[in-house]
Amino acid sequence: MMDGFITDSRQMLGRLREIMSEETGGQTRLDRITSLISEEMRTEVCSIYLFRDEETLELCATQGLNAEAVHQTRMRLGEGLVGRVARTSKVINTDDAPATRGFRYMPETGEEAYSSFLGVPIQRLGETLGVLVVQSKQARSYADEEIYAVEVVAMVIAEMAELGAFVGEGAAMSARHQQPVMFRGHVAQEGVARGHVWLHEPRVVVTNPIADDPAAELERLTEAVETLRVGVDRMLSDVRSGDKEQLQVLETYRMFANSKGWMRRMEEDIGRGLSAEAAVEKEQSTARSRMEKATDAYLRDRLHDLDDLSNRLLRILTGQGRETGAEMPPDPILIARNIGPAELLDYGRSLKGIVLEEGAVGSHATIVARALAIPLVIHAERITTEALNGDPILIDGDQGIVHLRPDDTISAAFVDKMAMQAEAQERYASIRDKPAETLCGARIGLMMNAGLMADLPSLVGSGAEGVGLFRTELQFLIRNHMPKRAELSDLYARVMDAAQGKQVTFRTLDIGSDKVLPYMKATDEPNPALGWRAIRIGLDRPGVMRMQLQALVRAAAGRPLSVMFPFVAQLEEFAAARAEMDKALERERILGHPLPSDLKVGAMLETPSLAYAPDSFYRDVDFLSIGGNDLKQFYFAADRENELVRRRYDTLNVSFLTFLENIVKRCEKTGTPLSFCGEDAGRPVEAACLAAIGLRSLSMRPASIGPVKSILRRIDLTELHALIHEAAERGDQSVRSAAMDYMRGKL
Repeated sequence: MMDGFITDSRQMLGRLREIMSEETGGQTRLDRITSLISEEMRTEVCSIYLFRDEETLELCATQGLNAEAVHQTRMRLGEGLVGRVARTSKVINTDDAPATRGFRYMPETGEEAYSSFLGVPIQRLGETLGVLVVQSKQARSYADEEIYAVEVVAMVIAEMAELGAFVGEGAAMSARHQQPVMFRGHVAQEGVARGHVWLHEPRVVVTNPIADDPAAELERLTEAVETLRVGVDRMLSDVRSGDKEQLQVLETYRMFANSKGWMRRMEEDIGRGLSAEAAVEKEQSTARSRMEKATDAYLRDRLHDLDDLSNRLLRILTGQGRETGAEMPPDPILIARNIGPAELLDYGRSLKGIVLEEGAVGSHATIVARALAIPLVIHAERITTEALNGDPILIDGDQGIVHLRPDDTISAAFVDKMAMQAEAQERYASIRDKPAETLCGARIGLMMNAGLMADLPSLVGSGAEGVGLFRTELQFLIRNHMPKRAELSDLYARVMDAAQGKQVTFRTLDIGSDKVLPYMKATDEPNPALGWRAIRIGLDRPGVMRMQLQALVRAAAGRPLSVMFPFVAQLEEFAAARAEMDKALERERILGHPLPSDLKVGAMLETPSLAYAPDSFYRDVDFLSIGGNDLKQFYFAADRENELVRRRYDTLNVSFLTFLENIVKRCEKTGTPLSFCGEDAGRPVEAACLAAIGLRSLSMRPASIGPVKSILRRIDLTELHALIHEAAERGDQSVRSAAMDYMRGKL
């Protein structure tokens, strides 16, 4: 029986190819396909349902059901057996459809006469395009061989849909990659951008899903897999002594490349009539479907590896490498599933925006995007399967919304928004060299955050008074090996040169949690944000800290130097880190190197515990910088990487502002300089409230300095402070509404 069905499958695909070669309209072609499948499968009914939108399936062609129901019968995702197949991407095979859970009778179709039901998803690379159904009056459960044959045909239909086989005159479906699409993602870097799509990994187009000569296709597959194996072995030998994480990925690649099961399944697909490319893509689609349902992180990673390996194999088979000959548009907006920091830096400031299917708020790529001030939206699901190189695209990084191929109305509204922002930037430029002085005479120091040399030109253009936070970890994250002391010393010296005498505060290496070095063995921790990170790693593995401190002292070369240690939770940690600085100074003195003319050693207050440290800590530390992002997540016990909770709690919550004000009072009592660093420092309403409770130095991304300075110059902090305390006395949960009303009256 198996041989018979292999012959039928191959014969069915051969006849399918003939239909595809005919000059005919899209609807006629789809009608012919349903007739063909019904005949070959010996069933009375074959129907094709395709998505009209994300939630709606439409009967687009049928053999056996009422013809009047075509393009009239629609159902919601999950509705009826067809809707269940579409929602779950799983086959439903039953000999008694009316008695099967989820069955819904559609009277206009006349399907009540048919007992058996086989529904398979029409999908490509994990994206479900519709459902292929066969039905019979006879109560029969379809055999595995029959199911497999229908799945193979469904996969070819998906490929044909991707190639536009069902559009044109008498179209059965709308042309793919031509309609406007909106994606809702998450904000990772604010800002708006307008441009054209540039795919980080151009899609591989399979133009020959059906095999002409199965033997030749098997030979092509064998040769391509051997080329793949040689390539993976070569990559493995190149990283043997280096990146352990990359080594682990490549070992997994080799395991899959040598998998007999993977090869056998692709060979069987070719035997049933698929081309080598289509066989690879069929296995890739299966992996992506599993990936979407996998809850185990390890399994998801392995499925990602298999997906990546399949892409490599497809590029070998088709000859479609990353270099497709397409020219990057002058206004590129990068589209990718995910991207590493080094790859992102290769693009540099040429990018107008970035959209990722995956990513995280604290990922390495997000850190680089923020450093480059490039709008970034993450978790824009399925955009890589929808976007094509050159498509017009709009990014609203303030809202986490992406418009692909927008219509004229959306484009016009977006242009207006960009014009308003440009007008505001001109207004901010006019006050660039003026102080951030409030109506009540308070002077607020506005500093910028940085992490790359490319950030430093913004020091002048933004009107920042200095660099309140230079993230030294970026130079470690973008490399595949530990940087040398001389390299770091040279970089830090160039940063200080570029600052032209303005203050630069260097934060020592802040790694761990969501920032794992490529060449550092990852630590499996149940809660990394509360785990082995930052100062804890520095003190437990002091070699890197000592090297970095020596590099900073040498870079200063007799100039003033400001250094702060991250994630200090108690006095003893700061004391131990300060002792390492003293040792570094003594070593440099013995070597005859010039010491800093003035040395300030501070700490970041990112844990509530440090707010209650002994007075001796506040007297010993040269300055404190509140790390608002981490402090807020620990105060509210809300993970800032978790979209379910990170926006649940407000910085302008009365209890949090009261907590911050108590820190301000402690620092005033001990004479400890205090600043606030974090995303909230760059938001005008939050910045004004922070200044009102006594913070006199704020550090933010360069683009935020203009808006913050503009609002500070229009308000009276004594009035705003009184308003905050009135809200607290009333028992308000947040002062946001009252603060915004006050500031609107000042605009």
